[in-house]
This record gives sequence, C-alpha cells and structure tokens, in this order.
Amino acid sequence: MSDFHKDILTGTVFVTGLLGFISGEFIISSTLFASAAIVSNVNLNRKRIKSDQFLCK
Repeated sequence: MSDFHKDILTGTVFVTGLLGFISGEFIISSTLFASAAIVSNVNLNRKRIKSDQFLCK
C-alpha cells in the first residue's frame, strides 16, 4: 500500500471518528481517534527510519 493510500485511510478513520463523536457515539469515536493516532505515529516512524537508513548509506 502506498503512502498516499495510507494517508487517505488514516484521514477517513479520523473523519469517521469525528462524525461518531458528533452523533454521540463516544466509545466508537474514541476508538477511531486512538487508532488514527497510532497508525499516524507508526507511519511517521517508518518514514523516519527509512530516511535515516537512506542517509546512512
């Protein structure tokens, strides 16, 4: 999966969590917000590790 598709998926999960929060589904929305945050951090760390490995070569 490309980085663009991962960003689209993360954004979609975030927006879905926001809509769930507005509609009053707090448990579902907090789970979606947490999963979006975790996935976003994992993707950023992977990009950072790839760029560090590229710079070290």
